[in-house]
Amino acid sequence: MPAVDQFEWDQTPLQQAVAQLAQQHQWQDKYRLLMQLGKQLPALASQWQIEAAQVKGCESQVWLYHYETQGNNYFLVDSNARIIKGLIAIVLNEVQGKTHAQIQSFDVKECFDSLGLSQQLSPSRTNGLVAVVDKIQQASHGLA
Repeated sequence: MPAVDQFEWDQTPLQQAVAQLAQQHQWQDKYRLLMQLGKQLPALASQWQIEAAQVKGCESQVWLYHYETQGNNYFLVDSNARIIKGLIAIVLNEVQGKTHAQIQSFDVKECFDSLGLSQQLSPSRTNGLVAVVDKIQQASHGLA
């Protein structure tokens, strides 16, 4: 598992980028920002991109690690697909450092609807994101 200090990172740039995304109305602008959002996430070293950490149900490769301390949950998530990494950044913006109860109440569909993204995502991308959120919710509950 990656070092514990890698799980806690400054989310301010990510929060600002998600707020900027919410203000965009054109899909092309949102898509461009999604690509940039993924760059806000810490990169996962190749030694941690292993099958045991892969999220099943994603067409792209997605690796997820979880760390819990003092009731707060932290995640490291990476993907080989830039657009998926951007979408995951939005999810992490909502769940990083949160309690189990807060993570369980997170609704990915509602989140992406509020950002105007749901209509633009293919069914396979939507299913992949649901798989990532399911894995995050399981991990926060100690089931993953």
